[in-house]
Amino acid sequence: MAKKETNKKVENKKDVVIKIEGQDWIDAVDAAFEEKRKDVTVSGFRKGKVPRNIYEKNFGKESLYMAAVDNVVQVAYVKALEESKLVPVVQPKVDITNISDEGVEFTFTIITKPSVEIKKYKGLKVKKDKVEVTQEEIDHEMAHLLERYGEVRVKEKGKLENGNIAVIDFEGFKDGVAFDGGKGENYELEIGSNTFIPGFEEQLVGMKNGEERDINVTFPEEYPAENLKGAPVVFKVKLNEIKEKVQREFDEELFEDLAMEGVNSKEELEKEIKANIEAQKEVDAENRYVDSLLDAVAKNVEVDIPEEMVDEEVERLLGRYSQQLQMQGVSLDLYYQLTRTTEADLKAQLEKEGYKNVLYRLMLEEIANLEKMEVSEEEANKQADELAEKYNMAKDEFLKAFGGIEMIQYDMEIRKVVDFLKEENK
Repeated sequence: MAKKETNKKVENKKDVVIKIEGQDWIDAVDAAFEEKRKDVTVSGFRKGKVPRNIYEKNFGKESLYMAAVDNVVQVAYVKALEESKLVPVVQPKVDITNISDEGVEFTFTIITKPSVEIKKYKGLKVKKDKVEVTQEEIDHEMAHLLERYGEVRVKEKGKLENGNIAVIDFEGFKDGVAFDGGKGENYELEIGSNTFIPGFEEQLVGMKNGEERDINVTFPEEYPAENLKGAPVVFKVKLNEIKEKVQREFDEELFEDLAMEGVNSKEELEKEIKANIEAQKEVDAENRYVDSLLDAVAKNVEVDIPEEMVDEEVERLLGRYSQQLQMQGVSLDLYYQLTRTTEADLKAQLEKEGYKNVLYRLMLEEIANLEKMEVSEEEANKQADELAEKYNMAKDEFLKAFGGIEMIQYDMEIRKVVDFLKEENK
């Protein structure tokens, strides 16, 4: 069974020691000095013109070492990979184990791909759900469509009923004192939507235009404002106007509003809705099928997954989640405030998904290796041409956004493995 490696020593985690010394280190420290002295002011010298001996007398030679390290760490890392012949799967951990006038010594902890053993990945007989669309589902969507395109008009006579929209002024009082956030003017509230505190909307039913009424309710115990949790309050409400929704009919005017090509009757609309529901169900069924298939294969996998691989995947998921929030106008910091959570809480939630993603990736790569599945650069370039045209992008721009032709090859290879598993597990 696949498991995550904790802190035990494993074969795919290697320490590689690299020294930068001699003239290479002298040049790095010299470069660090030239960069540092640009912003240094010493009495008697113009800014950026302090001599080396005066700089070292005032700030110490050691102050240049860390800047010099920044200049050579990438060179040292490349050297570590060349000498060790290792292929890392995550960014390495780097420690400075020694530093002096003579040079600097780095220890790179390089994690390579763990060995993966798959006991079985064929003949698992995973089945895809059959997709069916019921008349009830079609009717529900048709009714929803009528509601979405329904008209709203002012109700001149009569009382406020469930389903009507009440246009109200209101102000809330606790112990006779108005509280923050409890006031609104010409607020449109659909009765029955359960938007307000439990009991509020029900007490408005039966009001007439211009009527005023005191509404007594109690805030829920889980209400976020501490001063209102479980508190009984009174809302003074005035009903300014009543609006009612007018149900549309499947007539010519509605079909004009829908503007759906080839749909000019109720029967044609039903066919279109059925096709849309069916298409979405097919997508959902396919996603469930692939996930069930990969889960079934994963149960036959033996691999020790380094926690660093999971941590890196969690960081990637966190970045994606942050982008999704930003598209909604919410920052991660605001999200933490609203949900009363921390980054550590969110990472803990994402860890299971992160672990599964890494496991599936390693598993699929191993099957590609076992089945000798490869995608040529020519195939990848053809795919890149098609996708660039599809998204109306220049090919070089598309490749840059996708991560290069190698990522296209990798993506195609993984999809080829998934298609192979589908065929072998029907």
